[in-house]
Amino acid sequence: MITLALSKGRIFEDSLPLLAAAGIEVLEDPEKSRKLIIGTTRPDVRVVLVRASDVPTYVQHGGADLGVAGLDVLLEHGDGLYRPLDLRIARCRMSVATRADFDYASAVRQGARIRVATKYTQIARQHFAAKGVHVDLIKLYGSMELAPLTGLADAIVDLVSTGSTLKANQLVEVEKIMDISSRLVVNPAALKLKRAPLRALIDAFEQAVESRA
Repeated sequence: MITLALSKGRIFEDSLPLLAAAGIEVLEDPEKSRKLIIGTTRPDVRVVLVRASDVPTYVQHGGADLGVAGLDVLLEHGDGLYRPLDLRIARCRMSVATRADFDYASAVRQGARIRVATKYTQIARQHFAAKGVHVDLIKLYGSMELAPLTGLADAIVDLVSTGSTLKANQLVEVEKIMDISSRLVVNPAALKLKRAPLRALIDAFEQAVESRA
C-alpha cells in the first residue's frame, strides 16, 4: 500500500489533475466526507488528509510514503525529506508587508531594529540575517495583517497571492522574499522499500507537470 499525504483546500484541488494523469482518482470529496483516509481507484494507493504544516512530519516519520507540501512549509520544517519534483501548483510568493505609512526602505537603510510578525520564523530569520537587518520576530499563527494595524509589529512576513487581503487591510507589499510552489516529498526509506511503485508515481507526476508547462 502506498500512502499519499495531502492537505485540504488549494493543494488538494491542484493535485487532482496530477493524480488523474498518474491514473489515480480519489473516491470521495474531502469537503463532504469526514473521513481522513480516502481510497482511490487504485487499490494499492490511499490518501491521508492532514494539516498542511503536518505533511512533512507524516512523510518524514513514515506515516505517509509521499506527500505534497508548499515550499514554505518545507523550509520551516527543515531537512530529512527527498524532494524530487516541483509540482508548480498552488503558486504564490513570500513577502514582507507593512502599513503604507511605514518607511521600510529607510528603516533598513538606517539599521533600525524592526519588529516582524510571522508564522514563518525560519524563513524570516534567514532572509533578514542575509540582508544584515536587525529584527525582533514575533510568532503568530493567523490574522497576520492585524499585527501592523494594532502596533504589535512594524512588518509581517507572509504568503501573498493576489495581494487583495493586504490591500483590504491598508498594507503594502514592500519586498518579495521568494516564489513559492508545492513540491512532491518522499520518505527516503519508503523509496528503498517500495522503489518500483513509488518511482512509477514520481515519473507520472513529472510527465504531468511537464505536459502542463
